[in-house]
Amino acid sequence: MSYQLYRNTTLGNTLQESLDELIQYGQITPALAFKVLLQFDKSINNALNQRVKARVTFKAGKLNTYRFCDNVWTLMLNDVEFREVHEFVKVDKVKIVACDGKSGEF
Repeated sequence: MSYQLYRNTTLGNTLQESLDELIQYGQITPALAFKVLLQFDKSINNALNQRVKARVTFKAGKLNTYRFCDNVWTLMLNDVEFREVHEFVKVDKVKIVACDGKSGEF
């Protein structure tokens, strides 16, 4: 099973709403909608792993909290600087959820 993190994005939410509407009007079954969501999970994880080449570095003033559960890291950082080649952004607080991008599975 692939990570389901991206279902909570604009694209994922729109897909779920569309599938719910199709189910409501009897045009597809809930089982088919479930299969579509599973394919979305696989496809988005694969696309991000294979196609995204951009790299961003960051440096935090403070690691506030961290957690490692079910092979997923959650980091809460304060005073964070993000850098890409010519771009620089500084933010007060950041939450990072990091999963193993190579396997894409639990």
